[in-house]
Amino acid sequence: MPIPEAYEERVYAGVLGKIIGVYLGRPFEGWPHRRILEQLGEINYYVHERLDKPLVVSDDDISGTFTFIRALEDHGISREITAEKIGQTWLNYLIEKRTILWWGGMGTSTEHTAYLRLKSGIPAPESGAIALNTQEVAEQIGAQIFIDGWAMVAPGEPDLAAELAGKAGSVSHDGEALYGAQMLAAMESAAFFEPNLQKLLDTGLSFIPADSTIARLIHDIRNWHVQDADWKRTFLRIEEKYGYAKYGGGCHMVPNHALIILALLYGDDDFQKSLMVANTAGWDTDCNSGNVGCLMGIKNGLAGIQAGPNWRGPVSDRMFKISADGANGITDAVRETYRLCRIGRTLLDNTPLPPPKAGARYHFELPGSVQGFVPDTMPECKGAAQVENVAGHSRQGNRALAIHLRQIGPGRPARVGVQVFGDAELLSRGGYKMVMSPSLFPAQTVRAAVQLAADTANPVAVALYIQTYPPSPATPAPELVSGPQTRLAPGESTELEWQIPELDGRPVVCIGLECRAEKGTSGTLYLDSLTWSDVPKCAFFGPGTAAYRTPLGWTDAVYSTRPAGNTGVSLIQNEGRGLLINGEQAWENYTFSARVAPHLAKEAGIAVHVGGMKRFYALLLCSDGKLRLVKCRDKDTTLAECPFNWEPNQAYHLALSIKADSISASVDGEERFSVQDTDLPQGAIALINTEGRSLFQDVCIAPLS
Repeated sequence: MPIPEAYEERVYAGVLGKIIGVYLGRPFEGWPHRRILEQLGEINYYVHERLDKPLVVSDDDISGTFTFIRALEDHGISREITAEKIGQTWLNYLIEKRTILWWGGMGTSTEHTAYLRLKSGIPAPESGAIALNTQEVAEQIGAQIFIDGWAMVAPGEPDLAAELAGKAGSVSHDGEALYGAQMLAAMESAAFFEPNLQKLLDTGLSFIPADSTIARLIHDIRNWHVQDADWKRTFLRIEEKYGYAKYGGGCHMVPNHALIILALLYGDDDFQKSLMVANTAGWDTDCNSGNVGCLMGIKNGLAGIQAGPNWRGPVSDRMFKISADGANGITDAVRETYRLCRIGRTLLDNTPLPPPKAGARYHFELPGSVQGFVPDTMPECKGAAQVENVAGHSRQGNRALAIHLRQIGPGRPARVGVQVFGDAELLSRGGYKMVMSPSLFPAQTVRAAVQLAADTANPVAVALYIQTYPPSPATPAPELVSGPQTRLAPGESTELEWQIPELDGRPVVCIGLECRAEKGTSGTLYLDSLTWSDVPKCAFFGPGTAAYRTPLGWTDAVYSTRPAGNTGVSLIQNEGRGLLINGEQAWENYTFSARVAPHLAKEAGIAVHVGGMKRFYALLLCSDGKLRLVKCRDKDTTLAECPFNWEPNQAYHLALSIKADSISASVDGEERFSVQDTDLPQGAIALINTEGRSLFQDVCIAPLS
């Protein structure tokens, strides 16, 4: 099949449908139907405020969907991707007991059970097989909730989507769980070209056994739909024949798949009504609602989402994708859309489009997108700005973000920003852990292309600004730091440029635009793009840094971290290899260094070009009296080694410089190894400690010239 027309826009609608559905159903996840009706009534819009819960949350449905698909990037974009490779992707991006999954224990949480199998050396698909994990465990819902991405990279090829979903699902599931996942993946793939729901159901059924429970329940619900003409009556039939009481475990595939089919058949091809049925019916509401929203988004596009209430405004494209790639912990629907579309275009015809606006991080090229930019609500700024995606006003693309200014003037600035790291409130939330790193650092240069509308009454001074994490526990408010102002006359355009200053070790939480005026004025500032890409130059631990919260801003994949005075951090790891990760996977050409003092450790050192828990180059002090340069690409390969008898509690200055295919490793200023390798061309940084305790001081990164 050809790449569908407006492919990026249709995938964007699918991604939006997924996250809207999840956010809608999450506040009352697990509630039975009758409780929902009694306490909330029919779910026609977001109810999070009524339950005193946040709307945009970290959730396994979102994190897993948009993380596990990265198997295609990491192992080569190919139709021949294997379940074993997808299982390796689990081990690379999952941080045990912290990211993506419900860590409910062996034999209780299907995904945790599969993870423990993978960790013990049992590859997929054996890791999710009924023969190993029992039918009850293997047929829970997870295979279905993570499949949407596999459909969106195979538009119009339901056979490929079903095959990929089967492989991905088999990492942790088996039996009816795989059939439900393949059914939905095939339907979503076909929906890029086929608008008729009944034909989509027939397409999905063609890829699963006709005598399966999933096939039988779909046949039953289609018949009941014709007979009943009332979704609540059909729900009672489902509850009686396929309800939770009929199936074991905490969240079985079969009952919840039935509710997805119920919502689609009774939704009358309407996004809002379909989500209403899926959520009012109950059970695993965020999972079911997310799948329904994704399918409806793909099928009917952005127009289908926008036909009802304002679903998009409160969400503002915002997403959390919590994994070992911590700098992508805060992301947005546009960035994830283009990631999926790059994979899909490569997979289908090997002709990916150039990224919008020369690869700008925020480009607003999809209709209605704001990419997480929201007005500042501080008292002095409240009501001073609104944001809207508009056509035109772009030098390199077709759309821009319009920042509508409302009577700004002396003492009343307008600020519009986007989060790049979690603030104190966000990081302290319960539920799925918010393990993440910032994506913006000192010495990086931010560039923003802006234009002041010609009909603005008076000139406006525009500046980039950041908010940083609070400087100390005694001053919990974030600190505002502004760059130089540029005065724009009405109709004038410019590119703002600002190098982020040193911040005493505190992470950047938000980046945005600040507008001020000498006279009261209203008007519009257009943001065409905002981006940064260079490697930072900064110190993370050491004298002068904010040592009271040293692990803050690092993706924590170690048992425990402890501040060490005002000079560093100690890492403690009980079992296996622990990593403390920071930075973006796009970094290249830099030097990373630290003073490392092992106390009792199997190995301790530093890593570069880090792409998760199982992808990096590392320089390690090892307990067998060796200094090793190791490449880990799912498994360890020693690139070079030499005798090195380190003394406990003595600090050694380790440095790794990496440029193109060349890696140089030194200890205390003396080069020990120089090798060439191209397997891991980019990546973040990490401190490594294995089975013991080690102290890390003077941790620094700097770009190579």
